[in-house]
Amino acid sequence: MARGNQRDKAREKNQKELAAKKGGNQMGGNEMQREKERVAAIMQQKQAAAAEKKAAEAAGAAKK
Repeated sequence: MARGNQRDKAREKNQKELAAKKGGNQMGGNEMQREKERVAAIMQQKQAAAAEKKAAEAAGAAKK
């Protein structure tokens, strides 16, 4: 039991570090909504490009 205090101190330190890491989301409602819309627009562009590429490949395969 000589190391009991050391374990307690280490546990407290670890809990404090975990609490600091677990800060969570720092964005407000408007910021979150704008970020979601921005990401959605990027994904729509990627999906459109992929659909275009797929259509071009299908058209190329139909010619052969």
